Order: sequence, then structure tokens, then C-alpha cells
Amino acid sequence: MAKSSWDLWIEEALAKLESRTMFMPLRPMHLPYLGEQETVAQETKADENEYETFQEIQPWDRASVQISIPEPFFQQLLNGGELICKNEIEDVKVSPSQKRFKKLLVFASNDFLGLSRHPTIAKATTKAAVEHGTGPRGAPWICGYTNYHIALESSLAKLKEKEACLLCPTGFSANLAVLVAIGSLAPLFCAGKKPTKEEKIAIFSDSLNHASIIDGIKLAQQNGWVECFVYNHCDMSHLDKLLTNCTMKRKVVVTDSLFSMDGDFAPMVELAELRKKHGFLFVIDEAHATFVWGKNGGGAAEEFNCENDVDISVGTLSKGAASLGGFIACSKIWKQFIQSRGRSFIFSSAAPVPLAAASNASIFVAKEESWRRMEIRKRMQEFQALTGIPVTSQILSIIVGSTEKTLKASQALLESGIYVTPILGPPTVPANSGRLRVTLSAVHTTEDIKRNTIRPCQLSSYQKL
Repeated sequence: MAKSSWDLWIEEALAKLESRTMFMPLRPMHLPYLGEQETVAQETKADENEYETFQEIQPWDRASVQISIPEPFFQQLLNGGELICKNEIEDVKVSPSQKRFKKLLVFASNDFLGLSRHPTIAKATTKAAVEHGTGPRGAPWICGYTNYHIALESSLAKLKEKEACLLCPTGFSANLAVLVAIGSLAPLFCAGKKPTKEEKIAIFSDSLNHASIIDGIKLAQQNGWVECFVYNHCDMSHLDKLLTNCTMKRKVVVTDSLFSMDGDFAPMVELAELRKKHGFLFVIDEAHATFVWGKNGGGAAEEFNCENDVDISVGTLSKGAASLGGFIACSKIWKQFIQSRGRSFIFSSAAPVPLAAASNASIFVAKEESWRRMEIRKRMQEFQALTGIPVTSQILSIIVGSTEKTLKASQALLESGIYVTPILGPPTVPANSGRLRVTLSAVHTTEDIKRNTIRPCQLSSYQKL
């Protein structure tokens, strides 16, 4: 397949880094077991045969959608004080056995597949901690890049149908690393001079993109490397017009694949067509879609069959994988460039080894227990049937309006034993568009959905998004 303009540009940029001794290689480290001979140094790889999976909901799964909170704090939530008062609640002076707790059913968690209490993942975490301690010892380019991290990167690259993958501390830092690295291409091509407008990178960003994308673009802008063009939310006609009118030759389009507040998908197929037309670098943030959507949990790109059209796929391990960390799935050459120019990656320590082991186990379990993705779809259908509210993903955004109305709606659900996050306004959503952000889990039941939808049906102030 012929190389694109972006392929040629990134190859040239990497060669410039190498010629200036600015390339930063990762340093693979083998972690010996306690008592292991130094001469043995066997390759450590997770044995997938040790991973036990299940084909239906188990008793421990329910714990991932249940919480207990101290009664005084529950009362503060009911009164709305926790959200409008800076003072922290004082601990009640009673013995632990005398403390009273309120049990709540959670519809606010990002643990979409309900994996946070899975025994196979817990076992993998414990095993790595016992054998190797915690870590992480250092940054990946110093001494923190272990065989566990390499195995995790390999699993994620395979899931995303990419050549390579780069781990980051969080999904937020992954987006920062990608966008700052992309912006740094401009000065590399200008021989030390300040880039002209035509020499800068043109980044086109959806108006409702996640804060980490916005902040990454702002960082690149502060350095004078990029020009940013914001297109109306999911408006492909507007994006096409902006791309057509832009005279800058290096263009990038970045978008959430599944938007965190409204729960709607980016028009992936249309974006793929625009990429063919304009030749831009296509970057997506799959934080809320990875592990949940697609036959194998590959995300929205897999769901809409356009994985080959995506150049860089950013994701997180803190949602569908019920772990912690971020990743960047891409080509090998893009990985090498980002690890050398993405400052939020360079100046961060690697994830602790047990966490890497947990994430790797999560990927395997999430893929094998495909019933979890099917259960989410069933709960979506049930919620829509009971409320009449259109449901397109596991994230539902029910607009209420003012801060006062939003708090009252949240409190009404709390009184029924339902914990839902009220989103009151800026900086998360525009003023007077307060909403209840409801998230559905694979381990919610039909009865849970019925219980959660009684109040929304009764509250006439709700609006359909």
C-alpha cells in the first residue's frame, strides 16, 4: 500500500530526531522472580490458561454496582450541601460497629463491564505483587519498562488492530502526549525558525471533545505550533467546509468516538470518508467505547468497521477495563515519535507492575466474556422501552435544566436508593443545561432498570436529549 503524506512526514521527523540525538528509546527490563538465578532470566508472559472466565453474571459482580456511604454524608447529599459547600463532612464520633451506612445502587460508575470485582483480575494483580512487589522503579525510558508493560502493550495493539502501543499513566496524559507530539512536528520542519501559519499543524476538533483533548491542543497552541479549528458537534458538513477552506497542508482531525457527557457516537463512517477526501491524520479518543463496543471490545472503530481508517487510537484502562492507565495504539513509527516528544509520557513514571498485570487480565476477560457487552445492550433497550428516552450507548444524559432542578432530581433518586451523578453546569456542560448522567453496567439487572426508571418517568421536568 502506498504511503500517505503523513507517513512520509513522520518518517522525516523521526529521522531528524535521530540526527539531533533527540530520539528516546524505551529500555526493556526483565523482572526476576525471588530466588531466580540471574543466568536464567526467562521471558515472563501471562499464561492465559490461568485466566478463568465465566459465561453469566456471578455473585461478586453485583458488588461493582453497590456502595455503602455513611448516613451523615447521605443526608448531606440529600440536602445538596456536598455540591455547594466547600466544608468537608465531619466524622461522627462513634465506634465503627455503631456507624450507620446507607446502601445505594450505583448508576454513575464507569466500570461499564462490571470487572472491578472479578476474581481472575484480582488473582493476576496479587500474583504480580507477590512475585515482583509494586514498583514502578522509574519512567519507561529509564528502568520502568518491564516485560509486564510490554505484554500489556502487545495485547492492546492486537485489540486495536495496530502495529504498536504506548502506555501512559492516564487517558488524560495519553491525549496530552499525542497532541503535543503532533504539534512538535512544526518546529522540526522549520530548521529552528518560528513556523509560519502555513507551516503549522492544523488541528480540527469537535466542539464537545473531552477536556484532555482541549488541553492538549491548548498546550501545543501555546508553543505556537498549531492552529485549531473547532467544528460543530458531529457536523460533517461544517468539518468538510473547514477542511476545504484550510490552506495548511498538515491537517489533523481529533474526536471522541463516544462522547462522555451526551453518550452519542461520532459519525465514524463519515469521518473515514472525509479522511479519504482530505488526507488528514485521524485521531480518536476511545475512552468510553473500548472494551464495551465492537465484537471483541475494540471500540467504536471496530463497531463501525473503520479500524484501518484510524491512524491513532487513544484510550483508557480506567473504565471498561476497571483498572488504571492510558494508552496510544498506532504504527511503530508513530509510537517512536510520541515516546520521544510527548512530554506527559516522557516525564511520568511507568504504571506499577501489579496494575499492568491486572490490565492485561482485564483485556482477556473482557474479550472472552462477550456476554457482558450483550447485557449492556439489553439494559439499553429496557431503559428506552420504559422511559421513551432515546438510548444510543451505555451513557445516558437526561437534561433537567437549572442547578436547582438538577439537584432535586438527583435527590429524588437518592431517596429511592439510586446513586446518579448530577452534572450542574460549567465547566462540564453549558449553563442551564444541568443533567443526570446515567451509566449502565453489564451487571445491572432488569429489576435495577425498572427501579431506576420509576422516578424519571414521574419527573415531568426531564427533557429528552
